[in-house]
Formats: sequence, structure tokens, C-alpha cells
Amino acid sequence: MTTWHIHIEGQVQGVGFRPHVYMLARQFGLTGTVNNALDGVHVEVNGPREYVHRFYRALIDRAPRLSGITRHRIGRAESRYFPDFRIISSASSGVANLLITPDFALCDACSADLHREGNRRKGYAFTTCTHCGPRYSVISRLPYDRENTAMGPFEMCPVCSKEYSDPLDRRYYAQINSCPACGVTLALWGQDDRPLETPQGEIPATVARLWAAGGIVAIKGIGGYLLTCDAANERAVSLLRERKHRPSKPFALMYPGVDALKRDLAPAGPEWTELTRPAAPIVLVEKARKTQASTAFDAIAPGLDRIGVMLPYTPLYELLLDAFGKPIVATSGNVSNAPIVYRDDKALEELRQIAGHVLVNNREIVIPQDDSVIRFTSFNRRRIVLRRSRGFAPNYAGKSPDLPQDCILAAGAMLKSTFTYFHRGNTFVSQYLGDLEAFDAQEHYRHTAQHFFQLFNTFPELILTDKHPGYPSTEYGLQLAADLEIPAEQVQHHIAHFAAVLAENDLTACSEPVLGVIWDGTGLGDDGQIWGGEFFQYEESVFRRCGQFEYFGFILGDKMPKEPRISALAACHGLPEAEELLAPKFTRREWDLYRRMLANEDALKTSSVGRIFDAVASLLGLMDRQTFEGEAASQLERLAEGYCKRNGLHFDAGYFAEESAFPVAPTRILMNGIIRDLLKGEPKDRIAARFHYSLVQLIEAAAVRQGINKIAFSGGVFQNSLLVDLIIFHLDTRFDLYFHRELSPNDECVSFGQLIWYQIRAGKESIVQDKTDNHVFSDSR
Repeated sequence: MTTWHIHIEGQVQGVGFRPHVYMLARQFGLTGTVNNALDGVHVEVNGPREYVHRFYRALIDRAPRLSGITRHRIGRAESRYFPDFRIISSASSGVANLLITPDFALCDACSADLHREGNRRKGYAFTTCTHCGPRYSVISRLPYDRENTAMGPFEMCPVCSKEYSDPLDRRYYAQINSCPACGVTLALWGQDDRPLETPQGEIPATVARLWAAGGIVAIKGIGGYLLTCDAANERAVSLLRERKHRPSKPFALMYPGVDALKRDLAPAGPEWTELTRPAAPIVLVEKARKTQASTAFDAIAPGLDRIGVMLPYTPLYELLLDAFGKPIVATSGNVSNAPIVYRDDKALEELRQIAGHVLVNNREIVIPQDDSVIRFTSFNRRRIVLRRSRGFAPNYAGKSPDLPQDCILAAGAMLKSTFTYFHRGNTFVSQYLGDLEAFDAQEHYRHTAQHFFQLFNTFPELILTDKHPGYPSTEYGLQLAADLEIPAEQVQHHIAHFAAVLAENDLTACSEPVLGVIWDGTGLGDDGQIWGGEFFQYEESVFRRCGQFEYFGFILGDKMPKEPRISALAACHGLPEAEELLAPKFTRREWDLYRRMLANEDALKTSSVGRIFDAVASLLGLMDRQTFEGEAASQLERLAEGYCKRNGLHFDAGYFAEESAFPVAPTRILMNGIIRDLLKGEPKDRIAARFHYSLVQLIEAAAVRQGINKIAFSGGVFQNSLLVDLIIFHLDTRFDLYFHRELSPNDECVSFGQLIWYQIRAGKESIVQDKTDNHVFSDSR
């Protein structure tokens, strides 16, 4: 009888794929074996050609819901005899070539086990099966077998072992299977140097009583600790803000279930779908117009209409929220801007300064992750990724580049950092790694990169970095390249943004030109200035800068992004009409000093649209100092969106005159128009909305001038849902519009874009030219 070999690659480990193969083989009456290996799942079967090929087709077409197959093939193998069909031991020699399975939310079947009377897992806070539970956060080596995970130290009891060996059980070959008799245990710590003597089954009720009394509790989850408190207790929320040093940045909420969430909020269809998918991200949802709930929204998300919410995604959270019966604040366990705490010793040392109690468990978190965050636009329900982390990272589901090297590391940017790891045809975009300004964040970044090298037992052959020499990611990449004695290439920040959105939309080989609108807060330009309001043309593998916002002064370094009043002063420099609006925002000494700095023609300049948003927010009196990145822009968006919800998305005119809007968008004309409307007494919400529309007007002018039909958008500015809605409303019928799909438009996508830039470069040398003055802007050779 003929023996056939089937090789399946992709996200096929930790998702019940071997049991899936086993059950189908039995169904088709085939004999053989299936095993995990470092390059996927391997199947050998004996049987008639017709049966085997039907079996092969069923393997692919009926693959487990959580799997993701990237490649598969079948061929004849050396003839062997198999008495039956078996799952055999994994092959663990060689170099790994696998996708890494992300963490999954609690499935319905395990949730039922958690609450069913008489079930041996009733109340067990670490109930899982092949369809749910931690994967990426607990794996230390490949392939995905129990001994290579944080569950290795926990020996299964006889009953769990029987489940693990039973082909008819959904825990068949579930590598993280456990129960109260053999599994993970909780420990609740107060302020003493030993845990409280609370029985395991009473811990949820105890935590609920702590919340009800106004307490703050740090809880160890899948990817790290969360700081929690009663969402209806304004005093507890305020105390959490004070101790976390987070005066106004919104907190996320975790609701006990759908009914409780509906009482407070008004999620649309796509938001429901996102909330309940296996990734279980935080989703920004609008507050209900009428609510009887006591949730302290003003303290949780000051001045905002959308609240970040999630449902319990682990059995522990489900038990805790069931015991409490109300929503809780659930925010990353850290002091503001530091990475999430995930080690127990650090939690007991640092988080007890914030929380009165800490709930730990004895399962190690190998790779920490924050919760992912998703939003949808109000009018078109366009999905926007704000943070890509738990549940999505690290696999990239899109098309991987075709490159000559086996392994490449793209180091990414500084704010909202990620790295991208290309390995043997697979692309991995790391989870959100935070802002690398802090030393702890840099350590977290290096730790995660080293973990990838260990997982795949491979070091990169090429390093790609941003061109900014001061980025810690750049420094790390260049030092690693020197240590490994391998080449390094540097990629301009905004080109990387553009390359990322091109690749996500399969446009890198497009036969037509594509206009890239790349707007963000900062990125070092090839002329030494701070870019952030850029237009590029991509055609025949060549990037050319074809337009920009007019430069204005960039002064005072990191102080300017934190104080929108300084952006307003810089953007309005030379406009006499602005003085009466701006002078009261500064002391006399500041006014004189800052204006002298702006008058220096040799000073640093910027074209940043992010800073223009800050400037407009300050002019409209919304905010002169912000406590977190994007705060002023969020308030400006909220003001403008309120106007559009009442009046629609139609506008008669923007602030740009058609003939002067391109190739250099006149920043001063924009600001002057806003100032004149303010002085005329125009409503501020109308000015804010007209400003947003003016940006759409500018994009249209750029596309018409360049004669381009395809427009792609990237950069943190395109996290603004109203701007995206306006672009779609006004341009969708005349142009082909392309936004990010799986990745965030913010700097999280930069590392992936660096890799794509190299792919394009490897295919054809790219020179980026500025058509306005024939200056060569980017040739990183």
C-alpha cells in the first residue's frame, strides 16, 4: 500500500491540530501517524489514493477554528507499515520554522465547566482546552509541547492524563491541561510578607469584597498584571490615578457580561463581533445616551465619549467578575509609561505601592503583553487598530515578503515600539512593546527580541533600523549588527510607514502609481528636519517625496509635544492676528524667549501634522498641556465629531485655497483661517470640524495634482476616526482608498515597513526624490 506524507505549516500548534488529524484519519479509515515538528505538523498515512486525497482536502477545509494554515503539500513517501493511526512524539531537532500561536480567550465549553455543578473544574481559575487559554505568553521553546511551556513543572494528575490521551475529549493533547488537583494555584497578598490564608474557592468572593470596600487589587493575568478597582467608586478610581501617576489618560473597563455592558454602552455590530472574538481585545465603545448605571465615566475617561471595554477573557477574570457582578477598572499593572509588570517578585515590590492587595499565581509568564485595543469609526464602522498585542501578536497573517536571507530583524521606532522578525518565509510582528524612552521599556524590548532568537535558535543575518540615531531601537539594532558582524541598513521613518500600508494592501507590485499620505507626530527626515506631514508617490518600486506641510519651528525638544500651546506659537509664528489669542498662554519671559528661538532661521523645523492638531487644540482653548500623547488631538476630534453628528459630513469649503494647497501645504494659511474664524466668533465645534475637512481637501488636491487614483494612509494621525470617516465620505467614490488592516497606523507598523522597504529594495534599488527641489531624500545604501 502507498504511504503518503503531508506537511502543514502555519499556526498549527496549540490549536488542536493533531487531534483534528487523528479524528479525520479514523473517519476515513486510514492508518499512520501525526506529529509536531519545528516546521509544522507532519502526517504519514497509508491508504488508497482517492481516500488519502479526500482526507487531505478535509484536513485543510475543516481545519480547527483557531488554526491558520500558510502552506501545505502532499507527496509519496517511502512505504511503511502502520497498524493503526497514532499521535507520536514531537520532533525537536533542527531549526524552528513555525508560526507562533497567540493567546486565546476562554471558550464557551470551558466557561460552562467553570460554573457547572458537579464538574471537577467548577471554580477552577485556570480551566483551558485545545480551543482556549494561553499560548504565546507561556511558550519558552518550540515545538509547542507541555515541557516547552510554563506548564512543564505541573505534572498532570491521572484524570487529566486520561483526558489528554482520549481522542474523543476536547482536551486531547491539550498541552496546558490541568485541574484543581494538579494545576495552578492562587495566592492573595495584602501588605504583610506572607499571603493571606484564603482557601482557593473563596478568593473570588474575597476580591469582590475588597472592590466593594473601595480597594485596589493587582491581578496576574495571561500577559501581565492588571490594576483593578470598582468602576462605580469615583474615589477608588481617583486614588488609582494618583498612585499610577496617570491624571487623565482613560482607563479600560472589564464588564461581567453582555447584559451589564448594554446597560452602560451602545456597541454596534462590528464592536460586538470584536469584543467576542478569540483575541478578546479592548474595544472603544460609545456611552449609551441614557443609562441608569452608576459607573464613574467622568473619572474613568475624562472628556471622552468612547470607553475602552472588554469582557472577561480568562477563567479567573470570569470568576472574579461573576462574584462582583459589576464592571471594574482594569488597567495595565505599571506606573504610567513603564512596561507592564509580569514577574511576581516585581509585582509584590512595586504594585503593592499602588494596590492594597495583589493576586498572584504560580504559573510563569514567559512573554508579557498588554491588552490589544481596537476602535471603529462612527459613520463608516471602519476598523482601526490602536494597539496590537495580546490575542493578535506575534503572527502576521498577510503575505510574507520573498527575501534571500533566512532571518532578518527590523528594529522599528521609539514610540509605540515593535520589532519585526522575518524567519524562513514567515513574518512576525512583535506585540506592542511600549515607548522606549524608559530604561525598563528598553529592557523589555531586548528581552522579547532575545526570546525570539531562542525560540527559533537563529540569529539575524541583517538588521534594519530607523534613521534616527537617538532611538534606543536604532542603537540596539546597530550594536547587535556589530556584535554579530552582519550588515545593517537604515530606513527613513515615513517611507517605512508607507511601505507597511502598501504591503498590507498587496500594492508593492502595483502597476499604477500610489499616493502615500503619511501623517504623524515625529520622524527624522532626510534633510535633517522633523517630518510628519508628508506625501509620497510610489511607482515602479521607487518612493518619491512629492509634497509636505510647510515647515514651522520645532523648539524646546520633548517639551513641545507635551505642550500644545508651544505648537500653536510655532505654527502661528509671523501671524500678528494670533498674538491676542496666544500671549495669555505664556509668561512674559517665555513669550520673548520662545519667539526669539522661532525667529532663528537655522533652528530645527517640522512639518508634523500631529503638532498641527496640538496647535489647533490650543487655539480653540481645549488644552495647553497634555498628560499623555494624543490627548489634545483626542479632545479636538471629539469636539469636531460632535458637530458632524449634529450637522453631517458635508462642508462648503475648507481653510485651504485650491491653488495654494499643494505641493507645499501652507500651514500659516491654515492657522490664519482658524484664527480669523475664532476672532469672528464662529462656534469652536464648527471650526474643529472644518479643520478636519480641510485635511481631506488637501489630500484630494494632492491626488489630483499628481494624477493618481490610489491613495494609501499611514501614521498616527489616521487613528482619528472622524478624519478617516471624512476621507471615505468625500473621496471614496473618486479614488481607491487604502488603510491599514491588521496593523496599527501608528509607529507599531514601522518595523514591518522597514522589512517591506528592504524587500522592495532587494528587488530594485529605490531612490527617494523630492520632486519640488530635486533633492535626493532617501538612499540608505
